[in-house]
Amino acid sequence: MSPAATFSALLRGLPPPRGRRLLVAAAARAHSTAGGSRARGGLPQVRIQGDEFWHMTRVLRLGINDRVELFDGAGGLVEGSIQKVDKGGSDVKLLEDARLIAPDGIQWHELGACSVTPLLTERCHTVAENRVDRLQRLVLAAVKQCQRIHGMLLNPPIQIADLQPVVSQSKLAFVASAESPPLLSTLPKSCNEESGLLIVGPEGDFTEEEVNVLKASGAVPVGLGPCRLRVETATISLLSALMLWSDAHRQETLKCR
Repeated sequence: MSPAATFSALLRGLPPPRGRRLLVAAAARAHSTAGGSRARGGLPQVRIQGDEFWHMTRVLRLGINDRVELFDGAGGLVEGSIQKVDKGGSDVKLLEDARLIAPDGIQWHELGACSVTPLLTERCHTVAENRVDRLQRLVLAAVKQCQRIHGMLLNPPIQIADLQPVVSQSKLAFVASAESPPLLSTLPKSCNEESGLLIVGPEGDFTEEEVNVLKASGAVPVGLGPCRLRVETATISLLSALMLWSDAHRQETLKCR
């Protein structure tokens, strides 16, 4: 990866030896420039602006000569040093060429999800623009909080019909549906897949027709117990169960080697 690539976030601050600060903010529109904007030593500078500049300087109180790490959400990581702070933003001098960090294991995000796609259904046929913006902010916050350099992708909203080919191509796909068999009873005995698809319906659940369409495409209906769960809670429940299931299989595989 070129050192002049676009970086989307600051992963964590690395202050001088007198002490280390924990997680720092991200820059949604941080960018590096080549040519005339290169810092001394031939490496480019990155300009941090907007909400992330405010968080970096006002909340974390990072200043000149504090070190930070920048990541691009795709595994690119580079260390830099804050050279200038003004009213409009901060200039960060890159101290090295960007290096690419390979992802480790299954990418569920916090609990591991690597992408999220809002789903338009019969009972939820629109997604407000401000809700999409909020989701984007939550995604970025999760990346920073978990110190994950592989970002979680927020896809545009899609219809059930557009989801069908995605389900068909997934070797592991579950759809949360009331009165379906419990999740744990439907999990395969072996865990050979590195990715999967979880489908959670809106308030009021999917219609019977929607569930049948997803089943016909290859999704396995699963239940999450007798309690009615919010969308967010149902998603966390699914992710948690699958993360523990896959980790247990991974540990068992290591023991057998």
